[in-house]
Amino acid sequence: MTSSELRHTGLNLGGTGEISHEQAETGLFGFWVFLMSDAVIFALLFATYGVMLSATAGGPTPTAEYKIGPAFIETLLLLTSSLTFGMASITMKHDARPRGLFGWLFVTLLLGLAFLGFELHDFATMVGDGAWPMRSGYLSAFFALVPLHGLHVLFGSLWIVVMMVQLAVFGPDARVKLNILRLGLFWHFLDIVWIAIFTIVYLQGLIR
Repeated sequence: MTSSELRHTGLNLGGTGEISHEQAETGLFGFWVFLMSDAVIFALLFATYGVMLSATAGGPTPTAEYKIGPAFIETLLLLTSSLTFGMASITMKHDARPRGLFGWLFVTLLLGLAFLGFELHDFATMVGDGAWPMRSGYLSAFFALVPLHGLHVLFGSLWIVVMMVQLAVFGPDARVKLNILRLGLFWHFLDIVWIAIFTIVYLQGLIR
């Protein structure tokens, strides 16, 4: 085992050549840079939400609009999807057959779509209560932050579909594995951002 393989013990790129490990170093580092830039955007939106939280302009308030039950279910769905993606990564490392990897990706996709379904229902309920984004500064900040995360989950779900198609067409070759590794970083990043949203937005809003 080479020193490069020791630095990438989780890749399971055996048999694809040393160049695959070098590509992994560059590709994954570049994707980490992208995630950090995305994290800066979310940090700015969290800061904006914190400043605007009291700017309700006599309209709907967080206590009136947030429902802990659906938010908790969404949290469980996304945490479980992170677990199933982790199982997909383990399967990719230890099993050369694409069937198990395909199955875990499919379960992750279903959980992500279920999360989006619950979130869209929450947004529709808020809008039905008159909590439009332009109603107040607080609602503008909320609808800038939380739906942006939802759009990321939608993009991640579409990415899972693309990877499932690539698995079916090309099999688990080095290129597909590297793309799945990037997708895994993205999906777990969304999980971390949602935990922050659940804690800072929903829990804090309900106890104000």
